[in-house]
Amino acid sequence: MELPLLGQTPPTAKTGGCSASSCGSTDDQLNHLPEHIRAKVHNHPCYSEEAHHYYARMHVAVAPACNIQCHYCNRKYDCANESRPGVVSELLTPAQAIKKTLAVAATIPQMTVLGIAGPGDPLANPERTFATFRALSEQAPDIKLCVSTNGLALPECVDELAKHNIDHVTITINCIDPEIGAQIYPWIFWKNRRIRGIKAAEILIEQQQKGLEMLTARGILVKVNSVMIPGINDVHLAEVSKVVKAKGAFLHNVMPLIAEAEHGTFYGIMGQRGPTASELKALQDSCEGDMNMMRHCRQCRADAVGLLGEDRGSEFTLDKIEAMEIDYASAMKQRAEIHAQIEADLAAKKAEKNKPQLIQLDAVKATLSRKQYRPVLMAVATQGGGIINQHFGHAKEFLVYEVSRDGIKMTGHRKTDLYCTGGDTCGDAETTLQKIIRSLEGCEVVLCSKIGYEPWGQLEAAGIQPNGEHPMEPIEDALMAVYEDMLAAGKLATQTDNMRQARA
Repeated sequence: MELPLLGQTPPTAKTGGCSASSCGSTDDQLNHLPEHIRAKVHNHPCYSEEAHHYYARMHVAVAPACNIQCHYCNRKYDCANESRPGVVSELLTPAQAIKKTLAVAATIPQMTVLGIAGPGDPLANPERTFATFRALSEQAPDIKLCVSTNGLALPECVDELAKHNIDHVTITINCIDPEIGAQIYPWIFWKNRRIRGIKAAEILIEQQQKGLEMLTARGILVKVNSVMIPGINDVHLAEVSKVVKAKGAFLHNVMPLIAEAEHGTFYGIMGQRGPTASELKALQDSCEGDMNMMRHCRQCRADAVGLLGEDRGSEFTLDKIEAMEIDYASAMKQRAEIHAQIEADLAAKKAEKNKPQLIQLDAVKATLSRKQYRPVLMAVATQGGGIINQHFGHAKEFLVYEVSRDGIKMTGHRKTDLYCTGGDTCGDAETTLQKIIRSLEGCEVVLCSKIGYEPWGQLEAAGIQPNGEHPMEPIEDALMAVYEDMLAAGKLATQTDNMRQARA
């Protein structure tokens, strides 16, 4: 039986899988955590890199108010054209959010997680937030419940969070230095008054750290989000990573600043730039020795629905869900069956990687151990399922992996404009293609299911090799196959090796 994974069929056991050292926040790389924590994480797409290929999430926008102001934030309502935190198309009441969640979970059985992340701060709207959680914990007990907060009101809400079995909390912590914080947060609303400057940052930081300690003391998993703002907190975030790990956070997500002027944020209007892809990767790499780093975040809208990297929210607007008849008892049974099949496929995939057909990876490592060969960044177009299943022209983002003698590691994703919009427009969008090529800076290969003649030529001219030879194959197997081909063609020797050969 094939598993309907949001319109795609996942790789079966016979296809192989990741090397033991690959894949970011996979279960393999969380082996140091207790079993009960790994059990909470393994099917959570926002916490596990492996899970994000197979499981979906949704956010419900029930929290309009916020108790702080961030220079990178501008909450927008009734907006379908921007994909960033704080943006929603419909603000929901708790009753509407509950019905929408049940509708999504019945329609998309791979959905495992319901989060409240805005468009304001959930804990600045405690009545609406906890009314939603209370009802869902009763009506949909198979769905994980999560909350994302700036942390200002967190210590006062920890007891309530624990009461409703909310065992995943994300705190946005951008600094532990009040002077840096004053450059990010113009004000907070604290104890019925607005406080500004360094004093405001001091209070926020103290509350965030106190809340983090309280959550971890209760065994609640904490992921820390940080926005990388060049020239403001970029160097400082390495220290943030060390501190939050010491206080019990188990995952750190360093995200790039989104600061386009058209979004209307203070940073956007003032011309504050975001980090380049290479700057972001360098910071994430520098933090990784101290902390597990999340690399697959999509900086989702406050009403996102579906797999990470896609948005099916338009299928579940209020008028559409009002017309739906939902038998959630039957849906729960189907959800359980599909989740069991996903787990069986993942278990088979993990077992398969140790079988003889993947001994070639060990052979590659043995060959590479005799010389130093450089890692290669490769971009992948995928619609999910852990396979290469998207046309280059249909991709709105590319996943980026670093492939080396040590295996495969996801390093992030690059959002792009859509190159092909159908009809006769494909191939005419020269400016769009140029933007896509710029977004793939540093990548040497782009893998997709198909690619047209025009983008193929321009990618090659830019030094990026298109590859359409591995459609419907598991991403990791295809990446290693391309790396082996580059090795055989002599394209992987380091500059030192090349100089040594030239002297010889």
